[in-house]
Amino acid sequence: MSPVLQVGDRTLTATEVLPLLAEYQLLPQLVKEIVISQAIAEIECTQQETKLACQQLAQQYQLTSDAMLQLWLQQNNMSAKQFEALAVRQLKLEKFKQNNWGKDLDAYFIQRKPLLDRVVYSLIRTTDLGIAQEIYFRIKEGEQSFIQLAREFAQGPEKETDGLIGPVELQALHPVLAKLLLSCQPQQLLPPTQVGDWIVIVRLEKLLTAKLEASMRQRLINERFHQWLQMQISAQNWQIHQSELIATTNR
Repeated sequence: MSPVLQVGDRTLTATEVLPLLAEYQLLPQLVKEIVISQAIAEIECTQQETKLACQQLAQQYQLTSDAMLQLWLQQNNMSAKQFEALAVRQLKLEKFKQNNWGKDLDAYFIQRKPLLDRVVYSLIRTTDLGIAQEIYFRIKEGEQSFIQLAREFAQGPEKETDGLIGPVELQALHPVLAKLLLSCQPQQLLPPTQVGDWIVIVRLEKLLTAKLEASMRQRLINERFHQWLQMQISAQNWQIHQSELIATTNR
């Protein structure tokens, strides 16, 4: 069996590479790349698009001169043709995403928007219901500020920020806390509520509405692509046929 890979002093044959991919848990990545290659196989690129894609890939790696590009190719054991193929692959993939999910992105954004909105809020968490009620009434009656009470009673990391948290997307929060913040108006103080293992006093400070700008469009297209990709990978019936591998090794 002819060697296919040299790593330092170790020479690997084709029959040795596949088990190593499995051992190092790299086969799922290989399957993912195969699925992508099959999906973008029919997408075409013009010569001008290919040239621009190569320039963009060089910029991505901060290769600002031909000398830097050549050095990078040598360091990564890659030819100019392989570099071009990598750039074209990225371009085809972006075309594939736009063709499949770019047109109905507005509707998807509206669906996702409630959890993409960001909030700034004040929080004090404790495990003692009596203390939580005392804190709530002190703030409500104006006896002490939220900041003062957070410094004194907060038992989470918000103690270090005077109770202030954010901006943070609603989808990143505990579902109960996200629902609380969605239900109130800025500056509204909410009574003590159980959230997971904690009892929290929370006040919404500011709601920052998500907008369908260029960066958000790209993020949502990538999100939909990854959802599709996971479904495709899950549907693939791939496995290593050990008996065939052993037979090939013994030839």
